[in-house]
Amino acid sequence: MTTPGRTQRDPAAPATPGWGTGIADPGPLGLAGFAGTTFFLSVVNTNMLGASVQGVVFGLAFFYGGLAQLLAGMWEFTKGNTFGALAFSSYGAFWLSFWYLLNHLPAKAAPPDVLHGVGVYLLVWTIFTAYMTVASLRTSGAVCAVFVLLTLTFLVLTIGFFSESVADFEANSNGWIHFGGWLGLITAAAAWYASFAGVTNATFKRAVLPVFPLADRG
Repeated sequence: MTTPGRTQRDPAAPATPGWGTGIADPGPLGLAGFAGTTFFLSVVNTNMLGASVQGVVFGLAFFYGGLAQLLAGMWEFTKGNTFGALAFSSYGAFWLSFWYLLNHLPAKAAPPDVLHGVGVYLLVWTIFTAYMTVASLRTSGAVCAVFVLLTLTFLVLTIGFFSESVADFEANSNGWIHFGGWLGLITAAAAWYASFAGVTNATFKRAVLPVFPLADRG
């Protein structure tokens, strides 16, 4: 619930005086942590790099996508930004849980069940991202674009894992997952732009890069 008399702040907009005394804007950090980790994993999903190197993302997933985003979410709570707090805390938890998931896959489960289990895991995040996309319509075009693209990315990857066969998985030949990888790259680029705009506008103390505010529109 938003504090009476306080409006939601866009994570990609310059910090406004009064939003948490002495605390810098955490939005660019959260967006950058999300973008960097998403970019690396999406490169793997497109098959530009073989699946055998996927473990390289674990460090990014735990420390940058996970802990850094989680911290950004906690700082957003102190600034009264419900949207940013929920988004960054949740996606920080997503990357931490992704790290845990890939390091603790059930050894006794049948391979098709594991793939479908990952599909359900991705479906959970598709649903969450879809309703966050609705909320993002009151932030900015830059942030809204990230959520629209991320919803599509999660949806396509969910379809990919539900349709994945063990043979497809071993050959890294599932077209849905590759398509999801390309969508993930576009999502990462959009998140990097929103982060870049946020830190640049805050540093220059003026709107150098547009974020296309939506909150004031009817």
